[in-house]
Formats: sequence, C-alpha cells, structure tokens
Amino acid sequence: MRRRFGTAAVLLTAALALTACGGGGGGGNPLDTTSAAPSGSATGGGGGGKAVIGSFDFDESVLLGSIYAQALESKGVQVEEKPRIGSREVVYDQVKSGGLTIVPEYNGNLLAFIDLQNKASTTDDVNAALKQKLPAELEVLASSPAEDKDTLSITKDTQAKQSLNSMEDLAKVSKTMTVGGPPEFKKRWEARFKEVYGLEFKEWKPTGPTTADAIKDGSIQVGNVFSTDPKMTANNLVPLQDPKNIFPAQNVTPLVNKAAATDTIRTTLDAVSAKLTTQSLLDMMQKISVNKDEPATVAKEWLTSNGLA
Repeated sequence: MRRRFGTAAVLLTAALALTACGGGGGGGNPLDTTSAAPSGSATGGGGGGKAVIGSFDFDESVLLGSIYAQALESKGVQVEEKPRIGSREVVYDQVKSGGLTIVPEYNGNLLAFIDLQNKASTTDDVNAALKQKLPAELEVLASSPAEDKDTLSITKDTQAKQSLNSMEDLAKVSKTMTVGGPPEFKKRWEARFKEVYGLEFKEWKPTGPTTADAIKDGSIQVGNVFSTDPKMTANNLVPLQDPKNIFPAQNVTPLVNKAAATDTIRTTLDAVSAKLTTQSLLDMMQKISVNKDEPATVAKEWLTSNGLA
C-alpha cells in the first residue's frame, strides 16, 4: 500500500526483503513485525506448483494474502507466506524479480505507482492501462468487485461546522489544516491535489495506520483513510466527495510473476476474485479490527462459507 522510502532505504530494505523471500522455513522475514499466519508455512503438495505470497504492511493486505494462500493450498499448491514485507516500492520489485509469486494489489494504486500521470479512473480503464504499462515479467489477474479506495476524510463535526462535503469545498480552508497519511502520501499526492483541486495544506504529517485516530483526536484535521477501514464508522469520520476522480478505482487485484503463475494459481485466484465483494471485505475487517480475530482465521471462515476451501 503504501510507503515510499528514500533511495538508500529502499535499496537496504529491498535487500532484506530479497533475503526474506529467498527460501522457506527457518528465520522468517526480518521485515515482518508479526508472527506468520498459520497458513504461512510451506505446505501442500500436489501438482499445482509453488507460490510465495507477499503482503503490504497493513491488516487488510495480510488478510487478502491469507485468503490467497489458503485457497491455493486447498488446490494443492505449495505455499509460503511473507506477510508485512513493507511498501509497494519494495514488494513490487520482489514480484518482478520472482522473489514473490503473488501479492494482493489495488489496481488504481498500482497504476499510479508505475504511471503517475495516467488519468484512467474506471476499473476497466485502469486494468487496460496496467496491461500496457506493466513490464513483461508481471501480470494482473481478474479484479474483484471488492474495492478499498483512498479518501480524504474529516470528522462529521468538522463537516458540519465548515460545510465541507467535497474536496472542492476543502480547497477553501485547506491552508488552515494539517493533513495526515502514510509516509509517502505527500510525495505521491501533493502536486496532484494542487493541480486538480487547488489544495494546499498548512502541514503534512506522516500518520500511517494511526491516521483515523489522529483525525478523531484533532492532531490532524484531514487524512487519507481507506474506505473499508472500520474506524471510518467508529471514529465518526466522513469521506469527502471526489467529483473529479483524482482517486482511481481500487479493486483488489492479484499481481503475479507471470513465469511462476501456473494454471492452478490463475484459476484459483480468479475464483476468489469473483466472490470477493466490498461488503465482505468490510465485514472481515470488522472482525479483525474490532473483534481482534486473527486474519488467517477470518480468511478461512470466508473461504469455507464461499465454497473455496
């Protein structure tokens, strides 16, 4: 998802991630801040091939990686999970090099990463652009209907007091506000926000996964919260409308290393994508964020209920 590192840090982190993704068993991923999910060991025999599945450093990505892993294991694919590797900058290179076979991606953010100036916004247009822009080593499989979009969000109290309903409205007061988001948020979006909506902020803060809480407690006034984040409801936040579609479609879409993706991997992940909806993703994230259920357990329940494991 979504961290951009400086050049030296990227090189160092990529080297660590390459070591982590280079083999099964043993010491695990040095970038992983949590224990691997139960389905993360190299298990499953059969003729479905092998897959190393990575995820970004946030719960929803870990959940999706576990869904992919357990679905593939049930089809005889030998799977190893590498959860919470880090940012797209690191994970993308690992899929390209073959250190990872699969990562659950968001098609719009992936397109912005490889072609920031591309104006595609619908699911079909974004995926068509990806097929043109991705290097030969990479491929996206079928997108799911499930979508987790970037938003700029504020509290309902701020909305009412300042009559803010859209990002166009925000331009009138943005210079008085502090905005928060992932560490790479400013670099990726500052110029576009100014170009499209005339947004200029008093300060940019790297708030990462605490963004929704930072909006609630007032340490920032507006922030980049994703639309399936359960804290959107829990913290009384409201996403500002984006009438000019600066944030593109964000369908959950498997990014795969083309050479390593067997027919079994392709058909299994296509079946998963066909069943995954925004509502089901919201429901699963509620269990993880509020009930504190383990992502692997939630993934297993969803797969079983949908006849996929």
